[in-house]
Amino acid sequence: MQIKRYKTFLGMLTDQEPNNTALIFSDGKFKKELTYSELIEKINNTKIKDKTCFGVFPDGSIDTLISIFALAKNHKQIVLLNPYDSEANLISQIEKSDVDYLIGNGPYLHELSTHLTKGLKENSDKILFFTSGTTSSNKAVVLTEQSLCASSYNGSALLPLKQEDLLLGLLPLNHVYGFVCSLLWAFNCGATVALSRGLTYMMDDFHYFNPTAVSLVPQQAIFLTSYQQVINPEIRLALVGGGVCPAVVLNAMKKRGVEVHFGYGLTETSSGVALSLGSNPLKMTICPDDVIKIAPDNEVLISSSTCLMEGYYKEEKDTKKAIIDGFFHSGDLGKIDKDGLLEIIGRKNDVLVLDDGTKIFCPEYEEALMKVLPGKDLAVGLREGKVVLYIGKSSPDSWVKDVVYDFNLHYQRSHQITDIVFTSKSLPRTQTGKVKRWALAKIRK
Repeated sequence: MQIKRYKTFLGMLTDQEPNNTALIFSDGKFKKELTYSELIEKINNTKIKDKTCFGVFPDGSIDTLISIFALAKNHKQIVLLNPYDSEANLISQIEKSDVDYLIGNGPYLHELSTHLTKGLKENSDKILFFTSGTTSSNKAVVLTEQSLCASSYNGSALLPLKQEDLLLGLLPLNHVYGFVCSLLWAFNCGATVALSRGLTYMMDDFHYFNPTAVSLVPQQAIFLTSYQQVINPEIRLALVGGGVCPAVVLNAMKKRGVEVHFGYGLTETSSGVALSLGSNPLKMTICPDDVIKIAPDNEVLISSSTCLMEGYYKEEKDTKKAIIDGFFHSGDLGKIDKDGLLEIIGRKNDVLVLDDGTKIFCPEYEEALMKVLPGKDLAVGLREGKVVLYIGKSSPDSWVKDVVYDFNLHYQRSHQITDIVFTSKSLPRTQTGKVKRWALAKIRK
């Protein structure tokens, strides 16, 4: 099978075998299918409101998915919103991205509708994905149909699916990894996508749909290896991305006969830029359209004529800081071996990438902690993909644990502090007072 390049979603769908199944989904009672020709017909027949910028909550429904493709066909600006985000974050995102209409079953719809903007003066082909984070400071990344199609080509060229494959789409489509690797990857190869029935049914969906391939974040991979009976015997291929996944988890999946690959990418690069193809998941082949070089301080710099973002929406200064001489500064640390394979070895900036693929911006998170733990020498770090609070110049205090318990109630589970490490010494910092986050993991109780 020859992997082709596409510039539009509709062009990708139209080029596949019309009678092959494109989507399998549940209507709440029965399992249903749409062929490629039926999906295209529904997209073409979808009526679009006379608005300019649509905020979409990808709720996993077939109707919302068709709306996204129809909006793109009609050159409307699309903003992908997280249905599980806080009201304050969603209000900020709606206002800063010029949303004038909402689609999907998102939360706070009545409250959010009062914050809709006047929209744009003219149509736009932009598709905005927000970088994941814990506050309204996350940025809107400007991508396009063409960049997302190019990203799906990149991944498919390295790791093609077969036309008879059934890809289970467990990942949220408001994340670019989910949009590309739980959806476009299959469509680019003429395969079939099974739309998950949601988190409540994750343990059942494998045997309900009987997929042959699945895309996962590390948290899901860890869960599935803990409950291996969940995985159906037809699964032959798993793609893991969005964060660091323990080698023991990858090996456990391989022992089941599942071919496991690990991917590295960012929202700003329209998803993946490198993919492990050999036996070592840490050694990744760079995608065809991407150029990667390593800066003197080991930061990974990425350039791409097809996949790189246009910039951060209405954030010219931040865009210029992020893209210098055509290369995006990722904030990740890496190295390239003699065979040209990329290995990620850490993070340069103050962002923690959690095992569910979301991120915490440490300075703001720590500022919130300092309000409830004033005067404490504190910092947060990661241990096995979980958030750990480090407190220097202190001995274990029961009241601190009580405060942290209350603090956690304001955050989603993956962002909550799972352990507190007290040390009698000061936390490791630079001469300018910045935490040496890489050194925190060496502190033990």
